[in-house]
Amino acid sequence: MTEKQRILVVDDERFNLNVLADLLKTDYTVILAKNGEQALERAGKQPPDLILLDIMMPGMDGYQTLKALKENQTTREIPVIFITALGGGEEEEKGLLLGAVDYIVKPFQPAIVMARVKIHLKIVRQRKLLENIALLDGLTEIPNHRSFTERFAQEWQRAMRSRAPLSLGILDVDHFKQYNDTYGHGQGDEVLKTVATVLTQELKRTPDFAARYGGEEFAMLLPETDARGAAKVAQKICKAIEDLGIEHAGSSASRWLTVSIGGTTLVPTMEQTEGQLFETADKMLYEAKKKGRNQATWQH
Repeated sequence: MTEKQRILVVDDERFNLNVLADLLKTDYTVILAKNGEQALERAGKQPPDLILLDIMMPGMDGYQTLKALKENQTTREIPVIFITALGGGEEEEKGLLLGAVDYIVKPFQPAIVMARVKIHLKIVRQRKLLENIALLDGLTEIPNHRSFTERFAQEWQRAMRSRAPLSLGILDVDHFKQYNDTYGHGQGDEVLKTVATVLTQELKRTPDFAARYGGEEFAMLLPETDARGAAKVAQKICKAIEDLGIEHAGSSASRWLTVSIGGTTLVPTMEQTEGQLFETADKMLYEAKKKGRNQATWQH
């Protein structure tokens, strides 16, 4: 079942809030705010898909609220429709120039409100779909290199603030070129899909993250996980893939398809960079291959 899209309605008049809530609640999840300050707080905590915003409000008016929304990284992309008693081309122009996507004059017609809300939420849904596609690997349907880079930067900053360990692993399918040469690229693609499935199954916690980094290489992030815990996860992944029993006649590591994983763990500081962590994990992957592959080597 598809989750309902969220609409934040902002108006200082209780009657207007109730009317709009009754109109929208059947099709959407409606959040109410009685002033600009409350709107900013609620939009910042859990960003809605669309905001219906009154202009004439005591304290922070609609224009000021919209300006504050656009200045905040979390809320700047949320579309805003002004619903206001202020008519006239100048007021509408001002609202649109500030970044509103539409302008509805009170007293409004419910059918018009619903139609415009539907149009803008359809645009939101399409934009999110395109964003998701851009961050997914087309073959395996797990996050891609770009998605990993963004997530890595986020987790690095979060770990630095909380002084928590961050574990990074790099996985490589053993003798993948030989596999492709022996069984064909179609079967090679199926292997990459299988590895992606195992990764997503084994990385069970919500913050854990796996991505196809490129070719037969995958990367995984385990926030708030120490080296011992991360190494155990990596070893489980290696075993889970070999236990699938996918024949690999061209491998010197096993008669079955296997992977090698290199990883490292640290608590990020200002003196370090994501690149250094990645380089160390890559060195550990090289060590795992040098030792015979089909294993996880983790720097403790």
